[in-house]
Amino acid sequence: MQIIKKINTSAALALDKTGHEIVVMGKGIGFPPVPYELNDLSKIERTFYDVDPKYLSMIAELSQPIVMACADIADQAGIELECPLNPNLPFTLADHVQFAVERLKKGVNLTTPIAYDIRHLYPKETAMADTALQMLREQAGLDLPDNEAINIAMHFINAEAESGDMHSLMLSMQVIAKVNEIVESSLHIQLDKDSYNYSRFATHLRYLIQRLQNGVQTDNVSKSLRHTLMREYPDIYACTQKVVQYLKDTFNWECNDDEVVYLIMHIQRVYEREQE
Repeated sequence: MQIIKKINTSAALALDKTGHEIVVMGKGIGFPPVPYELNDLSKIERTFYDVDPKYLSMIAELSQPIVMACADIADQAGIELECPLNPNLPFTLADHVQFAVERLKKGVNLTTPIAYDIRHLYPKETAMADTALQMLREQAGLDLPDNEAINIAMHFINAEAESGDMHSLMLSMQVIAKVNEIVESSLHIQLDKDSYNYSRFATHLRYLIQRLQNGVQTDNVSKSLRHTLMREYPDIYACTQKVVQYLKDTFNWECNDDEVVYLIMHIQRVYEREQE
């Protein structure tokens, strides 16, 4: 294997036997003058394919034990989440972990305002993040606080998207928070964000947002059902209309009759549970 560029003493850019550029890690692997031929492949502890070149300078600043632990975490996440993950995840996650360690040394422990929503909307990613904290303790000797699980979960969610774009996630969180505010204000209730009923409601909102973004809505509910619900639940319908108007005014998203019916039903359900 030919080592073509040093990243740091333990990481380098290399060419595999097919000529593809890969990042390799191992003790002292970047120490000799480059380029050079690495004949003892046992020195390579990890290989990374399809790494975006813009991350190479970041890799140079990362602790190798943290990168190795995060690489194992990324492998495990791919298995647990059953989907391909962005190949840059080991490094973006390691960068976050290293920064979190530095913050904690300075006594800065940040909380995440959208923690409730992340835990309910992405339970598999959050569970994997809890596992990641344990792996960091066992493999890198890092004892991060439990609230860091939410930040790690967000890295998994981001890595699940092909674009690796956090914008859609943050937009969903923004919309859900505003809808919660409208529902609580209109119906004079306090949503219990730890409850299963809220989790089901938030999940519906998440998929509604995805449908509206993609321009694909359901179309299998009779119009008479909407009128029936309007008569039976006037307060819920009024609240729903406020939500629909917010979506139209803010994002120019138009909810059809089906989406309005489903919103009425979900808001009514969560309202009844809160009343109980």
